[in-house]
Amino acid sequence: CKRHDPPSAAQVLAKQLELPANAHRHETEHYSIWSSATDAQTRDVGTASEALRDAYVRLFPPSQPRRAKLILVLYRDHVEFELHNRSSPWAEAYYLPPASHAYVATGEANPYHWMLHEATHQLAHEISGFRPSRWVGEGFASYLGASKLTANGLEAGNPDPNAYPVWWLRRHPMSGNRLQDAASGQFVPLRALLTGKGGPDVDRYFNSYYLCAWSLTQFLLHENEQRYAKGYLRFIAHGGGEKEFEQLVGPIDGIEAAWYRDLLQRVSELDTIVVVPNE
Repeated sequence: CKRHDPPSAAQVLAKQLELPANAHRHETEHYSIWSSATDAQTRDVGTASEALRDAYVRLFPPSQPRRAKLILVLYRDHVEFELHNRSSPWAEAYYLPPASHAYVATGEANPYHWMLHEATHQLAHEISGFRPSRWVGEGFASYLGASKLTANGLEAGNPDPNAYPVWWLRRHPMSGNRLQDAASGQFVPLRALLTGKGGPDVDRYFNSYYLCAWSLTQFLLHENEQRYAKGYLRFIAHGGGEKEFEQLVGPIDGIEAAWYRDLLQRVSELDTIVVVPNE
């Protein structure tokens, strides 16, 4: 009878990830990327992901070296991504251990921000072992994923208006009244982000949740001479709810009022910035 050799580790992984038939592998120092995009696009994602990791470990240094590389799956376009999507139907990208999945957003000024968002979740989970509440985690992933990539690396906290959810600022009307905006779903209160309870309907106000989660992280890590930054990084690392937030960061009501004013300012500023198409 004919002998059948057992599948290699790479073949087993490829089947587990349900890769596109034409996927090839690209290696960087810390990532193994399975990609059906072009070689140039794949290299760019590798460079961007390494820059993301550098920015992440400056905030959360790893406690011990990781031997295995992190896995990314990159699809050539949105159509191919949808054919292989194992997350929500509306997802633009997702992290499903052991891999982050995203597509190249060809034609956009920042074609890789979807991958950087999910790769941040991956770093938090696999490098740090963090388990933050949903919107704390999404806010931090949005914070790094939507930071600008420059020749010097990923500039954490320097928002890219061409990345989600920052681009939503220009089409996010706010009244200037915090309670009114909370009632209309344009503003998600801090307690709702911390607990996942008491806020507007997530399905209806999906973009409000992401925008508010991002802007809260941006505010806590950079405003008021970074007075909240150290405590909020500890809160991200250790998790918890309202009680832990007030112990590590500060009073919820006072912080919410200051954060809302900061968000109003950001809406005003970003409304004047035009998204630059990718040429």
